[in-house]
Amino acid sequence: MAVLDEACANAVELARITAERRCGVFGVGEHLGVESEGLRMANHYFACTHPGYPGWRWAVTVTRASRSRVVTVNELFVVPGDDALVPPPWVPWAQRLAPKDIVPGTILPTPDDDPRLVPGYTNVETEDLDPQEWSQERAVVTELGLGRERILSLTGKDKAAKRWLGGEGGSHNEMTQQAPALCETCGFLVGLAGKLGVIFGVCANEYSPQDGQVVSKEHGCGGHSDVAAPRKGYKQGVPAWDTMTLDSAIFD
Repeated sequence: MAVLDEACANAVELARITAERRCGVFGVGEHLGVESEGLRMANHYFACTHPGYPGWRWAVTVTRASRSRVVTVNELFVVPGDDALVPPPWVPWAQRLAPKDIVPGTILPTPDDDPRLVPGYTNVETEDLDPQEWSQERAVVTELGLGRERILSLTGKDKAAKRWLGGEGGSHNEMTQQAPALCETCGFLVGLAGKLGVIFGVCANEYSPQDGQVVSKEHGCGGHSDVAAPRKGYKQGVPAWDTMTLDSAIFD
């Protein structure tokens, strides 16, 4: 950083007058210091007394021309101090999304280069397609009506499988540990088409907490279809007071 220019450093009143003219109702407080901003440039800082801006400071940049002792004001702005109340860092919308964020009315577009998808009309699972060529082919497919434009890529299937295995329908949970058998042999399991169907299915047991959800074939619950209800039978016992047996002594 350049050495603090003496003439610019001494222009405290010039900086204050400029700040007071521009600040309006925000108020200008005490002089908080001066820092070099570059060759023959300096920033003068004044406290902002407005109650809505605690910890903020006025910064007045002054400068002078080469071989001139006349100092002029370059710009004025307000900056946060160390204890100022500032908004959190900006996070792009795409990075703020979290799972389950889609609600009724939400529209979530997917980019052309989404790694979870590949063109459905190519019937291949490649992730090295040129985005511009992909976009042009999609336009043709849409116009001709050749079916789904995009399908899950290997990356998309892998991410889905990891989410499902780590969820309530996976195999590593208390429900599975206490189940009498696994979903793979359950009559309520509806199979999935494609490669994901090798590992997963959909539960169709209305009494299961996973009803209508994707479950691993190695998942299990107490509602397995092979669990038979115990049959109720009637076994005649010896009565406490026999009123049915005829006593032959009565007829003797």
